[in-house]
Amino acid sequence: MQLLSLTPQGSNHTFIFIVDRITLSHSDHPIMVMDLSTERGRAFRVIPSEIEGVENNLSLANMDFGEFADSADRDGIFRGFPES
Repeated sequence: MQLLSLTPQGSNHTFIFIVDRITLSHSDHPIMVMDLSTERGRAFRVIPSEIEGVENNLSLANMDFGEFADSADRDGIFRGFPES
């Protein structure tokens, strides 16, 4: 993805949120989240109501990128963790 070439490796940023055509046209408006660190380029989408939890946990390193990406639905969109 061209965006990766614009983000320097080794920066302090470990992820980025991207609003693209899919975000604007999909009924759920899922925002893309891309890993800039461990699995550089790996991405998933998140619905707006869950974005705060993703941002907080990734910024504080309470959870890692893979935990969210692996919990995305079959369509690649993270809609939250199932209630236990």
